[in-house]
Amino acid sequence: MTTKPKYIIQVGTTAAPDSVFIQVTKDGPYKVSGAPQLLQVFIEQNETGNSGRYASGKTFESKDEMYLCRCGHSHHAPFCDGSHLKNEVHLTEKASFEPLLEGSMEIDGPKQILTDNEHYCAFSRFCDNGNQVWNEVQMRGESHEKLTEFMVHACAGGRLLVFDRETQQPIEHAENAGIYAIEDPAIGCSGPLMVRGGIRVESANGESYEIRNRQALCRCGESSNKPFCDGTHASVKYHDGIE
Repeated sequence: MTTKPKYIIQVGTTAAPDSVFIQVTKDGPYKVSGAPQLLQVFIEQNETGNSGRYASGKTFESKDEMYLCRCGHSHHAPFCDGSHLKNEVHLTEKASFEPLLEGSMEIDGPKQILTDNEHYCAFSRFCDNGNQVWNEVQMRGESHEKLTEFMVHACAGGRLLVFDRETQQPIEHAENAGIYAIEDPAIGCSGPLMVRGGIRVESANGESYEIRNRQALCRCGESSNKPFCDGTHASVKYHDGIE
């Protein structure tokens, strides 16, 4: 008799310790446990005008229990200040509990395979470097392979995975558990909470989403794939007010 695993863990992901996890509260903030690092980061452009790197910004005090805004109205971002109780907000979760790979398309290259689930695009735009990641993976040469890996690993929402064609295993590495409030000066707005390092996200109904190395949680309150970001912050020009 086989035992059903307690949680679904995406292939290639190293899960964070059980004590580190995020709970989506019903019509309220994200409750964060286990004191993962909490930082502000900026998406900086490179010489080609594309997203080039994450630059460190403000560091926030990380506590064993924290409440982070997900309605987009807090005046104390990234923390919740109770604004969801004073504003008309619609924070019902819409995301699927199925593994991302089940909804991904596959693009085969000579040495790598790319999978892409566009429903989890957080509009960080690292994928636009070079000839764009969907074309780069199909090209021969170490420089193309390294560029593909860079774009995939920088993807804020984790919509992309790259696999070694020979081993059929994802090209991944373990990361420290961290939450990063994204600022995106190139498009003039604030972005999602980028969650890295295999942190488990638990729905308000108690069911856990797939544990992944890279995730992006909506904090503008407008995503149609809550609790995950779908890039809507770019169109509504969300600003978190953090200096």
